[in-house]
Amino acid sequence: MHPAIRPARLPCLCGPLRKASRSISRVYDAELANAGVKVSQYSILTIVKRSGGEELSRLAEKMVMDRTSLYRALAPMVRARWLVIKDAEKGRAKIVCLTRRGLRVQADATVHWENAQARLVGLFGTARWLDMQQGIVALAALGVEMGAPL
Repeated sequence: MHPAIRPARLPCLCGPLRKASRSISRVYDAELANAGVKVSQYSILTIVKRSGGEELSRLAEKMVMDRTSLYRALAPMVRARWLVIKDAEKGRAKIVCLTRRGLRVQADATVHWENAQARLVGLFGTARWLDMQQGIVALAALGVEMGAPL
């Protein structure tokens, strides 16, 4: 920790994080193209698979996305019949679930995601990867905690 350095003198992280996100996304997208999926779609399919079905509002929170952007992201996957959106058993909530086709797509894409992940971690180093992942997760949580509107 460097208590003598004023925050305004530190480099801004927003630009470099956005550049890193675009750059790394391209690596995943190139590999996932073999399964006909983009990394943004793979993330959604994986979250929905792990949960067994997810309320749209909760999925938006997990993805740190506003609901309009989430609906736009879901639309092509619903049209492709990878996902289905249903009414919740109680209340007005909507639930998104994987279809059988969606389960197959997610499983096929996982092989390609693992290839991209292995290449990136191998080049960056496991220890650095884990440290970076922890820092990014903490920053994302801080942004949410500070109440930045979605």
